[in-house]
Amino acid sequence: IMNAFGLIQIGLMLLCTYTVSSLQCNHLPFQQRKMIKNSLQLLDKMGKKFPPQCLREKMSFRFPERVLKPRQKEAVKAAIEEIFQHIFYIFSKNLTLAAWDGTALEQFQNGLYHQIEQLEACVIKKQTHYFWSKEINRLKLKKYFQKIDCFLKDRQHNLCSWEISRAEMRRCLQLIDKVIRKL
Repeated sequence: IMNAFGLIQIGLMLLCTYTVSSLQCNHLPFQQRKMIKNSLQLLDKMGKKFPPQCLREKMSFRFPERVLKPRQKEAVKAAIEEIFQHIFYIFSKNLTLAAWDGTALEQFQNGLYHQIEQLEACVIKKQTHYFWSKEINRLKLKKYFQKIDCFLKDRQHNLCSWEISRAEMRRCLQLIDKVIRKL
């Protein structure tokens, strides 16, 4: 009798854990919208207005918008997770010449990291029928973010290259926000 009772308790605990985690995943779009709004504010707070001297260096990176338009919500969430990981990577290195507010930058990085963790917990990583399109999307995103990374390296991570990259990340987050509103 004691074993059966113990198993019932374990079963109830697992059920409660599953229910709580699925509730978190149900509220994910709302949490993401809040996080993106906060990230956009932090991007603004990190630096001042776009320096006019950087306008001639402007670059078109061409974000692959189709990666955010697959039919399955899971594929969209996976793409968003991938984007957040790339943004986190870019904003985690060679920032000495950026001359940004350190506190705002740290809060921005922490927010991205928290969002990546939440998405990883909620996104089903099974190799389902959308595996190939997901892989193609992953490659498109990798190519896009490599362009930004190379742009920063080519200009020795100077102030203008960081300001242009910051403006591009703002545009990227705004695109994600539009997509999340439709989910």
